Amino acid sequence: MSIKPQVSWTKQIGNVLILLASAFLLANIFLPGLFGTSIPRVPYSLFIEQVEDGNVTKASLGQEEIRYQVKGTENQPGQILSTTPIFDLELPKRLEAKGVEFAAAPAARNSWLSSILSWVLPPVIFVLVWQFFLNRGGGGPAGALSITKSKAKVYVEGDATKTNFNDVAGVEEAKTELQEIVEFLKNPQRFLQIGARIPKGVLLIGPPGTGKTMLAKAVAGEAKVPFFSISGSEFVELFVGAGAARVRDLFEQAKKKAPCIIFIDELDAIGRSRSSGNFAGGNDEREQTLNQLLTEMDGFSAGDATVIVLAATNRPEVLDPALLRPGRFDRQVLVDRPDLAGRLKILEIYAAKVKLDPSVDIKTIATRTPGFAGADLSNLVNEAALLAARNNRTTVAQEDFNEAVERVVAGLEKKSRVLNDKEKKIVAYHEVGHALVGKMMPGGGKVSKISIVPRGMAALGYTLQMPTEDRFLMEESELHDQIATLLGGRAAEELVFDSITTGAANDLQRATDLAERMVTTYGMSKVLGPLAYDKGQQNSFLGDAMFNPRRSVSDETAKAIDNEVKELVENGHRQARAILHANRELLEKIAEKILETEVIEGDQLQELLDQIKPVERITVSA
Repeated sequence: MSIKPQVSWTKQIGNVLILLASAFLLANIFLPGLFGTSIPRVPYSLFIEQVEDGNVTKASLGQEEIRYQVKGTENQPGQILSTTPIFDLELPKRLEAKGVEFAAAPAARNSWLSSILSWVLPPVIFVLVWQFFLNRGGGGPAGALSITKSKAKVYVEGDATKTNFNDVAGVEEAKTELQEIVEFLKNPQRFLQIGARIPKGVLLIGPPGTGKTMLAKAVAGEAKVPFFSISGSEFVELFVGAGAARVRDLFEQAKKKAPCIIFIDELDAIGRSRSSGNFAGGNDEREQTLNQLLTEMDGFSAGDATVIVLAATNRPEVLDPALLRPGRFDRQVLVDRPDLAGRLKILEIYAAKVKLDPSVDIKTIATRTPGFAGADLSNLVNEAALLAARNNRTTVAQEDFNEAVERVVAGLEKKSRVLNDKEKKIVAYHEVGHALVGKMMPGGGKVSKISIVPRGMAALGYTLQMPTEDRFLMEESELHDQIATLLGGRAAEELVFDSITTGAANDLQRATDLAERMVTTYGMSKVLGPLAYDKGQQNSFLGDAMFNPRRSVSDETAKAIDNEVKELVENGHRQARAILHANRELLEKIAEKILETEVIEGDQLQELLDQIKPVERITVSA
């Protein structure tokens, strides 16, 4: 349905005034004769010559113009001429000597055209500015400026962007929770007749890229109701009160189209806790916007029950408690990273959009991508398709997916980064050290590839370890294994070259962070006991807290934490050295092999790693 725009009276008056002002200006520029007699202008030298000849009777001297009258005849007065003056102090003496009657010119007076324009132009400018704001606001009642209008995008049934639950995979539990919202929007009487009340707001919580926005669109698509989509940052403006006005306007529009869904993405942009210190006072723009949102979502009016608010955030810990109380966002739905079955379904959806080779095994790809979110898997399929097109293939092969996984995990290959022979040898032993220790330490995952081809920003080589299954809990021994695997490269450098390089910087950082989490977060220290010494995420948004993530502890406790972290890392280092020392020959053998081929993977790598000699595990000191 199309609506014919109505031309307001302000716009009509503005157009008339613009036409009148334009007509006066054009007439004054191109037809000056209509508004006054034109006076001929002559050179100043001719004026002086006429004065000397006694041919001038009167003169009017001005700063910008000299007007004078020459002698005429008995029947006709002399002609009036004008000239542009120059700096001439002798001119009054000349005029007096020749008997010319002269005087200073009177002050210039505005013409009647200038007077009219001075009255017409200011109202025209005001009307134009006013009309500009009204047009930006898309119409509406007079006085509503565009800055207070909601910027929400509206999707209605039949849009090309329509999404339903079949387009979303890997979040089955979340879809089950949201199915109830769909049923209420389709048939509200089924719930209202027994006194049930649908949640006023539903908060989707999960890491970035897990499909929260797509889920919200799918709810609207399934229920076949209008869908208002807006980001939390779009409420915030420079002018205090503009965000609150936009919230009011958004809910007013939604009530007119009820039943409908309002979706607010990145809710933490306006919903942060008011006690966190982020708000400067009662007049702060964010606080006023949040207060207005809380007021609109109170849920006391039964007539607004068919307006459901969905919101998404990946930082629920920073939200204001008043926003999460019953009657507002009183239901929270976790949208987590998918498991193996979820990844398989997601890959099937995106893989159906590209031409696959019959040899492609989607399940193998899903197994190799633990921790990937839906956006990561979409990017993975697209990268594989781009690689196939770059290699002039008509279908996407399994090797394209394998390379795409490595691109996402380790970065792009940097073959232009050429290493000298010494650096290449150090990198080879470093990566083989990771692989051998990783083979002995099952907590680090299965070693599937060793490469000394530079990738990403700073990686001169890499060892690819892929988990064999989805894991949600890690045992203490497995964390020790991970620390030892991370330090395998540094241990290999020490053992072979009797020196160390900067290549282990990232490994040391990760190992230290993991050891510190074991002590301060997981309570895996026998000295400090089962206590948590970190602040967690509840205060991660406070400015100064970012510099010291630990709780306020005594100097003795801080020293004990540092000693425990150091002991864990050193134990992992000793374990890595013990494994490599017992398998020195295998270390040399694999390193020489990779220096020849640059990459070892698959069955060839597993045959070499299977030759490793077992080493007794070093127990952690108490």
